Amino acid sequence: MIAIQPKNNSERENYKLLTGTIIPRPIAFVTTISEEGVVNGAPFSYFNIVSANPPLVSVAIQRPNGNLKDTARNIYNNGEFVVHIVDQNNVKQVNETAASLPYNESELEIANLSQVTSDMINVPGIKEAKVRFECKLVQALPLINEENPGSDLFIGEVVLFHIDESIFDQDKGYIDERSLDAVSRLAGQNYATLGDIFSIERPK
Repeated sequence: MIAIQPKNNSERENYKLLTGTIIPRPIAFVTTISEEGVVNGAPFSYFNIVSANPPLVSVAIQRPNGNLKDTARNIYNNGEFVVHIVDQNNVKQVNETAASLPYNESELEIANLSQVTSDMINVPGIKEAKVRFECKLVQALPLINEENPGSDLFIGEVVLFHIDESIFDQDKGYIDERSLDAVSRLAGQNYATLGDIFSIERPK
């Protein structure tokens, strides 16, 4: 085994070790809205479940050169966001939104994504996702690196689930993972599909 001390690495070197080993990672496509009313959309793979009671999700957003990304700035300003699960049908459009745009331009337009009005928050979602969560901010935590924030961790409560009928068994309350067809993030420019599914009985 090779032992590597993170403090001896550059940020990029640590990034490559983390994103190359912590795989696959679910991808959240997050929409937010600016104070000027511009809808921002961006994908994030530092994303996961925090709790089911209450239903909480987390999204960590890096600060390039110490600067807040549009998504982080908008969440800090109004405390609302929509999380969408990225799938095979929308991943190419979502990838287009990763481009760096000026703050007053919407990524949804360049990716040809359609807005849909939310029910419980002011931030719209997108029609092209089979799953979207309307979220309200519960806690925001700047993560300090050498006295400066290197990223921000946001924990949001899901106040409304939107689930496409084609992926949901209403009798059992289960999501059909094959119908959802979610994609996950690997390292570099690589993504992964669901692949083989196997079951292991949990010990009692």
